[in-house]
Order: sequence, then C-alpha cells, then structure tokens
Amino acid sequence: MKELTHFSTEGRARMVDVSAKAGTQRIAIASGVLRMQLATLERIRTGKISKGDVLAVADVAAVMAAKHTSDIIPLCHSISLTGVDVTFIEILETDEWGCVGIKVLATASCLGQTGVEMEALCAANIALLTIYDMCKAIDRGMRIESVQLEEKRGGKSGVWKRSELLSKELK
Repeated sequence: MKELTHFSTEGRARMVDVSAKAGTQRIAIASGVLRMQLATLERIRTGKISKGDVLAVADVAAVMAAKHTSDIIPLCHSISLTGVDVTFIEILETDEWGCVGIKVLATASCLGQTGVEMEALCAANIALLTIYDMCKAIDRGMRIESVQLEEKRGGKSGVWKRSELLSKELK
C-alpha cells in the first residue's frame, strides 16, 4: 500500500517537497454533473437566465478556480498552469427523478514537478457551483453529483484513466 505523503514522520500535516522531481508535461481531466429540471436547461440553452450567459460565466469561474487552487487547499502546491479548458455537455436522458443535466469536463495542464488533479477538480466543482448559483432562483432542486478525476497524465506514475480502472474491475 502507498504511503500518505502529506504527513511527517511525527504525524503532522506538511507540504510535500517536490524539488527532486523532474518537470514533465502534466494533464488532468475532471468531471461532474449538475442535475436540473428540463425547463432550467432550456432556459440556460436559450439565454433566458436573468443573470446572463450561464455557461460563459461558469467557464471563466472554472479557470479562475484552477488558478487559485493552492489558495483554498492548504497543502496544495502553487502551480504555473499552461492551460485550462472547460467543456459543457448536455445530458438529455432523464434520471429517476425526471431530471436532465449538464456534465462539465475540466482539463488542467502544466509543465511542472507535481500534478494538476486538484486544479482540474476545483475547476469542475466551481463550474458546477456557478451554474447552480445562477439558476437557483428558478430550480432549487438542482443537485451536483459524480465529481471525479477522469484521467491524469505525466510524472513518474504515467497515465491513469478511470475508464481503464472500471474495465479492470468488471473483469
């Protein structure tokens, strides 16, 4: 089993020293879903939310969140990001409560000594929260679900993909 690196030998929290690691291209992709009423999605799609263009604001919020991840997660390294990309995908199939959704895919990248998983996860979460905030007046029953790391690339551990993990578990 892997050792938890954010604790000293005395059991105190610490920021991991990454100075001995080589800088490599690192990419992480995180996702999450915001479930809502079909009427809410339709208003987002047609620009009829009084606060403005919901997805444009959520996109900018996600980029800002990725850039400020180390300000809100105490032991996270400050990273010089080389890119943040956000994609929104409509989910038109209804769930058991009759809700549709918007899936957010947030990709963060850097050339550095430590990964960008936390930046991608923060971007995805804040994009979802921003959509929620802008639409809550018309749909208080919205819910955020399935926020997770989908993929990471770079560094000593190489490539990790959730889809590959799931296919191994199903065998």
